[in-house]
Amino acid sequence: MEILAFGVQSDEKPLMEKAFAGHHEVRCLDVFLNEDTAPIAAGYEIISTSVNATLNNRVLQTLAAGGTHLIAQRSTGFNNIDLEVAERLGLTVARVSYYSPYAVAEFAWTLATAVNRRIVRASNRTRDFDFRLDGLMGRDLRGRTVGVLGTGKIGEAFTRIAHGFGMKLLGWDIVENPACVELGMKYVDKERLFTEADLISLHVPLLPATEHIVGSAALRTMKDDAILVNSSRGGLIDTKALVSELREGRFTGVGLDVYEAEAGLFFLDKSLDVVEDDTLARLVTFPNVLVTSHQAYYTVDAVSQIIETTVANVLDYQAGRRSENVLVPSAPKT
Repeated sequence: MEILAFGVQSDEKPLMEKAFAGHHEVRCLDVFLNEDTAPIAAGYEIISTSVNATLNNRVLQTLAAGGTHLIAQRSTGFNNIDLEVAERLGLTVARVSYYSPYAVAEFAWTLATAVNRRIVRASNRTRDFDFRLDGLMGRDLRGRTVGVLGTGKIGEAFTRIAHGFGMKLLGWDIVENPACVELGMKYVDKERLFTEADLISLHVPLLPATEHIVGSAALRTMKDDAILVNSSRGGLIDTKALVSELREGRFTGVGLDVYEAEAGLFFLDKSLDVVEDDTLARLVTFPNVLVTSHQAYYTVDAVSQIIETTVANVLDYQAGRRSENVLVPSAPKT
């Protein structure tokens, strides 16, 4: 059987082909699944999608009509999939419920330290042989307070690094993580965390309850010299409200690996296009803002684990097995 994989980056392709070798052929496409590309899947029982795929009602209808039965998404997040429609159409949907948390946690810290120490500005200057230090002053992190929203596996890994920096630890989650408590984390309500933290990092999933968890009210309560990092999902931050605060000269730095309207932009080369997203265009102009293209997960370790789990999801589906990765199970056969 041949598997059709959408949104495969050039670095991922050899890893995909190696992982599926001995099981199935895999056809790797660099285009993302959306309403325009969904007809390509006609005749494929199993497809694999990336986090930036669009799996709305129309796309799912097209997939089901074309004979697709399994959608194996290569990500932990699944807010891009209409699960109710998938279930109604009898489509099985699986995801990668776990992969290396260190990839994302380490990248979140890369963003935090980069904006704190003005690394991008310094690098751009030295390329022009400008070696002045004006405007490059950062702050020691030791002794300052970090606020971690979401203390699951990634949040815990981020917290361990913060502990290594010698920071005071504040956390917020619906369930406390004993490992974080052991490190000295104090769990508080969101409002106190926003008010007291010098550095805030987001590690919660995007759900209706967490959409714009960092909205205008939260942003206004943060310290003027706070650092804000988001390596989880773009919709956690009200970006227009963030731009408004940045216009007022607030925040030492903002590091964003995700953006709430990134679909159709991230993972693509738009360098020759006119970007119509005024909010993003304004956001990247601020000298204290660093935006990267959803690459926190992108290490050979994490991507290999994601692909291996995707292969396992395919094999489980074919064997009639169900794992924790299944979001919508196979329809019962009659």
